[in-house]
Amino acid sequence: MRIVLLLLILLPWSVHAADRTVEAAGVIREWTDGRVGKPVANVLVSNGVEVVRTDRRGRYRIHLSAQQTVFVIKPAAYAAVVDGSQGERFWRHYFPEGSPPLRYAGIEVTRGRVSQLDFFLRPRLTTIAASGLEVLVFGDPQPKTATQVDYYLRDIIEPIAAGVAGSKRAESDNDSSAHRVSVADLGLTLGDVVHDDLSLLPLIKQATARLGVSWLYAPGNHDIDFDAQSDEDSLLSYRHVFGPDTLAWEEPQASFIMLDDVIYQPLQTPTYIGGLRESQFTFLAAYLATLDPSKRLVIGAHIPFFDPDPAQPSFRQADRERLFALLAKFQNVLLLTAHGHVQRHYFHAEKDGWLGAQPLHEYNVGATCGGFWTGAKDAYGIPDALMNDGTPNGYATLLIAEDGSYGLRWHVARDPDHSGIALHAPRVLRRGAWPEVGLYANVFMGTDDSVVEFRIDDGGWQPMQRVERADPRLLAINLADDAAAQPISDERAPEAGISAHLWRVFLPTDLAAGEHRVEVRSVDRWRGELRATTRYRLVEPAQAN
Repeated sequence: MRIVLLLLILLPWSVHAADRTVEAAGVIREWTDGRVGKPVANVLVSNGVEVVRTDRRGRYRIHLSAQQTVFVIKPAAYAAVVDGSQGERFWRHYFPEGSPPLRYAGIEVTRGRVSQLDFFLRPRLTTIAASGLEVLVFGDPQPKTATQVDYYLRDIIEPIAAGVAGSKRAESDNDSSAHRVSVADLGLTLGDVVHDDLSLLPLIKQATARLGVSWLYAPGNHDIDFDAQSDEDSLLSYRHVFGPDTLAWEEPQASFIMLDDVIYQPLQTPTYIGGLRESQFTFLAAYLATLDPSKRLVIGAHIPFFDPDPAQPSFRQADRERLFALLAKFQNVLLLTAHGHVQRHYFHAEKDGWLGAQPLHEYNVGATCGGFWTGAKDAYGIPDALMNDGTPNGYATLLIAEDGSYGLRWHVARDPDHSGIALHAPRVLRRGAWPEVGLYANVFMGTDDSVVEFRIDDGGWQPMQRVERADPRLLAINLADDAAAQPISDERAPEAGISAHLWRVFLPTDLAAGEHRVEVRSVDRWRGELRATTRYRLVEPAQAN
């Protein structure tokens, strides 16, 4: 009798749950100047789990369960996905009952038919430049307030739009900027789009849209609905603004996958950990099966796939190994992550579960907000925002050639001519003193095997030694903050941490009295030789007193 009663209780829920799975359908056509064109065959469409193709009439059908999002994987031959009057939008939600109650509202109840979810592809008006695909890469914009959204706009977006980055897209005619084609071909934001205040998400999206570039987002641990009761519901407010939390996008030179790799663990410690859900593995297996293994594949996510501190794992090892197994047949993979507010290059090998013929490169991108929009403000009212490894805030560019080879560069915010090397040296030393005062070179894109050299005046080049310690430039700021009787800034700069790209040499004191020019050079694997210069002065002992 108890079993019968239990079945009677469960049966209505089971029927209701089954009713929430529907068959969505639609047509994908071309869209030119507001006009509907021919249907497009062989376009991939997904619900975040399955991947289907449009037929020769541009039609697709796919199962859609409650709280899923159907999205188009833009094919390489087209410029963008548009949703009629909605502009660039490649996704539609299916929430027949809306969201559970959340502070930031989540996603409203789906209205209208899911039996006719049409999308449109905008043809390319011009071919992508022969010099390659240029991608803007932002890590952690992370504003806490509308004021910090304004910092993001004035420090990052407006200078790029004005051509401050010296983009290859900037064309000139008598120094006029009116002939600009585009600042880039694509943009990526690698999570922590905001800092817990999800009401700021639309403001960041609107600011970024000023660049006029198709933009893909991955969520971060600060983009979560922290009042959600489960990981499955933790990104509903984020998804309301940006669509699917895991997606794919194709360009002629590369395929892109953006992953939500933040597993929310409510009422647990830690509150989140890096990893992937079962549905994501299903999607990856289905999508990767459609790709040419020799083509460049770029995967963007928030939490690094490596553990910055091996003693405190931050990404689930089993998930990393499972992901790497799916990627094993691909010959040209690049991983892009953020999260740490530092810059670092990591090369996965067998010890990490990577069994490819070559190490797998992961570029852990610095933060657009730098050290959380902190530090002393400049004449424009924008904080210094040094990261704790001494890297200035800014953004990266990824340039992918037709053959899939790539180049990376870090752009210091509002300083397009920065060499990529920051130096710290004493202003004056006593001539003949024991040589134990260092010249430090922070090479922002340096790797463990970078060769960094220095020379004094026009002398010969000599090697500098890589050291694992804090950048003294930021240490000096920390000490000044400690010594100040009143706060120097609204928010103090972050405490200096170990930098992964710092080199040192002790300056000689046995040279002639007077000023000496110090030059540092490093060979960047993508940009070639970089140089930076400073000076120090040697004085006789009597003058030093």
